Amino acid sequence: MRRRHHFHIDHAGHSVSATVQTGHTAVVEVLVDGKEVGYAKTSGDRPVPVAVELPTEPPTPVTVRATPGPGIPRCVLEVPGTEPQMMSPRLY
Repeated sequence: MRRRHHFHIDHAGHSVSATVQTGHTAVVEVLVDGKEVGYAKTSGDRPVPVAVELPTEPPTPVTVRATPGPGIPRCVLEVPGTEPQMMSPRLY
């Protein structure tokens, strides 16, 4: 059964959101400031990294690491030079 889980965090003045659709093949979509900038698929419960850039000057490369399972999915924002930050789950 497929289910959608939503996550969000604000970083460097930008909104970063992720949607994880679970099921036989997990799908991860990443939005920055409301625009889709990353997309990835994975089989099973393996973590999947999605590399994106924040529109700063110069652009900041970040990675959203989504773990579809087991259990409840999780998302972490990884920014070079800082500790990974857990993204908050959102109910939509």
